[in-house]
Amino acid sequence: SLSLLDTNLPAEAETELRGFIAKRLTKGALFEGMGNVATVELSIPEYKVGCYYCLFRQENLLEMAALESDITAPEYVICFLGGSEKGAMCRSYLNHLIFLKKNTFRLELDKYVQSLKINFNPEQKTLETYVNPYLRSWFENSVCPIQRVVQLFQEKLAFLLHAALSYTPVEVKNSDERTEKDISRFLAAASLQGLVQEGTMTSLCIAMTEEQHKSIIIDCSGPQPQFHNAGSNRFCEDWMQAFINAAEGGNPFLFRQILENFKLKAIQDINNLKRFIRQAEMNHYALFKCYLFLKNCGSGDILLKIVKVEHAEMPEAKNVVAVLEEFMRE
Repeated sequence: SLSLLDTNLPAEAETELRGFIAKRLTKGALFEGMGNVATVELSIPEYKVGCYYCLFRQENLLEMAALESDITAPEYVICFLGGSEKGAMCRSYLNHLIFLKKNTFRLELDKYVQSLKINFNPEQKTLETYVNPYLRSWFENSVCPIQRVVQLFQEKLAFLLHAALSYTPVEVKNSDERTEKDISRFLAAASLQGLVQEGTMTSLCIAMTEEQHKSIIIDCSGPQPQFHNAGSNRFCEDWMQAFINAAEGGNPFLFRQILENFKLKAIQDINNLKRFIRQAEMNHYALFKCYLFLKNCGSGDILLKIVKVEHAEMPEAKNVVAVLEEFMRE
């Protein structure tokens, strides 16, 4: 059964959401630490809302349960519901549920749930002093960082996008804790981690560090952040403009969609270049197509570094990349 711990959802919507989660639990559709997203119909202003939900077990009791077979660790589910409204509604079920209003990015919320799990305690005092404030700040902490970074850097955002794509290390100085975390989250969200081979990413990180010998420095001591050792290209500048244009609407969810489109386009360009390189191993005209593609795509500097790392152990492709590097330097 589900025991209510805390809520500010309307009673009717709370009952409907309780039923939705109960069905998911009965079907075994929840896995510890891995969030899911679904559409639910509730008696609130939006007819349908997106629902993120994630199961977790209390950390300290989980350890005790592992040692003593007669102890069962309580289970909780955190939910974030998202519609057109910005407000957050929070409620919790002891032994199975904790709910919030509004849906956001799944990976960010998975991390947010894990952070709560470490210090979670259902006692009333802890709920009031830690759990409830933590739950109510999820929107600012999980959804808004990308928007805040865009607003902070404006046209200089191109430097961050370039750093994320090229795996160039970034060091933030003279910044408050929230800004530093926002920048770190933006870089993580903008990188191609998980979209390119893990070995490629590791090798590229090493190569970029050895090549540049210096991290990008962001100095936040003045009224406007200053970049040192930063680079950019036309591709990143074009996408920077897309972020700037979106800032006028003020929708924080839109920024993440733009960021995903940015990464998708980068991956498409990488795959196109790799296809051209395979063709160029046997066709000189395809080699010329590679060169034209690199010149026109706007991110040839980064793409060439990525494929160079990926093709390091492939002699014919490696030779093609070497020729392209020579052409690009001219």
